[in-house]
Amino acid sequence: MKSTRLILRTALVASTILMGGQAYAKTLVYCSEASPETFNPMIGTADSTMDAAAKPIFNRLVEFKPGTTEVGPALAESWDVSEDGKVYTFHLRHGVKFHTNAQFTPTREFNADDVLYTFDRQRNADNPYHKLSNASYEYFSALGLGPLIEKIEKLDDHTVRFTLTSANVTFLPSIALDYLSILSLEQTEKMVAAGTPELIDQAPVGTGPFILEAYAQDSQIRYAANKDYWDGAPKIDTLVFAITPEPTVRVARLKANECQVAAPPPPGAVADLKNDPEVTVYNLEGQNIGVLGFNVEHKPLGDARIRLALAKAVNRQAIVEAVYQGAGSVAGSVVPPAQLGAAKDAGIDYDPEGAKALLKEAGHEGDLSIALWAMPVSRPYNPNARRMAEMIQADWNAIGVKTEIVSFEWAEYLTRTAKGEHDAFLLGGSSDNGDPDNMLSYLLSCDGVKGGSNRARWCNADFEKLLQDARVAADPKERAALYGKAQAILKAEVPVAPIAHSVVSIPVRKSVKNYVLDAFGRQNFANVDIAE
Repeated sequence: MKSTRLILRTALVASTILMGGQAYAKTLVYCSEASPETFNPMIGTADSTMDAAAKPIFNRLVEFKPGTTEVGPALAESWDVSEDGKVYTFHLRHGVKFHTNAQFTPTREFNADDVLYTFDRQRNADNPYHKLSNASYEYFSALGLGPLIEKIEKLDDHTVRFTLTSANVTFLPSIALDYLSILSLEQTEKMVAAGTPELIDQAPVGTGPFILEAYAQDSQIRYAANKDYWDGAPKIDTLVFAITPEPTVRVARLKANECQVAAPPPPGAVADLKNDPEVTVYNLEGQNIGVLGFNVEHKPLGDARIRLALAKAVNRQAIVEAVYQGAGSVAGSVVPPAQLGAAKDAGIDYDPEGAKALLKEAGHEGDLSIALWAMPVSRPYNPNARRMAEMIQADWNAIGVKTEIVSFEWAEYLTRTAKGEHDAFLLGGSSDNGDPDNMLSYLLSCDGVKGGSNRARWCNADFEKLLQDARVAADPKERAALYGKAQAILKAEVPVAPIAHSVVSIPVRKSVKNYVLDAFGRQNFANVDIAE
């Protein structure tokens, strides 16, 4: 991605600066953990992308109310649902303006054409913009929205009707997800006509609370407050993302007031931050999963006995103690424990001798050599992937399996694993909507194999049927039972080995006002203020 170089002060101190003796400009700095893959949410997957693109720059039709899992109005100010649950009619907000930047000035306000474009570009291979950016639309594919949506109709400039193939209890929370941020059709048309389609992803215009001003890759992102924001102008004037991959450096910058909010610190630093009188530490539990996954298309990982052996050889409790340092728990399932129907036993207790026996039974005693891919960044669900990989490497060595640890820059890591280049991999995710379908579908659905989100590349018809049935069932008890059966299949097949659920800690300086901890660990600065 091309970047615009910034000339910023060396010290990123959030300051109150007198502007012409008349007004005070307020700057808030967030120490983020990684560069975004893109500024186009529909083609991104990482939390760092959604924090940097979806939340500040864009809006969705509907959005989760701050700090909750409840869906509320956004660009759609209201909606109606037919009695059979198959038809949703959205009434769009009037007077919403798209941003203006150096490359594009909108000539109209947000309307139904932008909604149709955003959805149709992802679901329709014949859409003229479908192939822009060589996109695979991972999220859209993984969550099955293509087969679910029968048609989308523009009734007038401010009314859009979705007809579904069947009633689906996950539809509203699914379209509240960040990847369905509404893009400007007019900008896309003009950038493509001008021969600069890359600017759709590099210099986006949205309807959100902040306008992207400049980006220096792996360094900083600067945003200006959108004074015309439909939900009221932000209270801060400038938002800066100081990209700081090293967790200990984030802690130092926060304590020095070089940033006022930081991505998760090392688990061992949390106690010290809690004792800092200038810092509040917010905690989020039970909404994520860190996994060790196996690419079933790479021999001999297509054999469930091999996958089970490799999973049983891993001392997950030791990993939790060394990597999560008291801020995590051994996982019983890929479904986070706070969610409906979460299983408590993954069936992969530490058993090196049992692992050796399984390898011998499968005809691979002492001859396996595996490339284990480890993320280059700390994530809430895995604060130190390199350390975890080294511990797994030692565990596998103990059962006669040779392991090479592989890593790439974050965006390349995601791209390469989406293509299936790896053998085994470390990844995971934070829930986007609090529903078990989100994690199960994104990580393990058959649609996710095609879209790239299912990096295990495992497709099971029985598992898929259970997901489909659970999306239709309205009774929570029935849904929980279906998810229980789905997790039983994962326990037997082991396409991924659940490692840990972490407690996510977000440190915030007390000078920051109105900060609300997102229910899914994302960052949203639309309503924050900072003391002068």
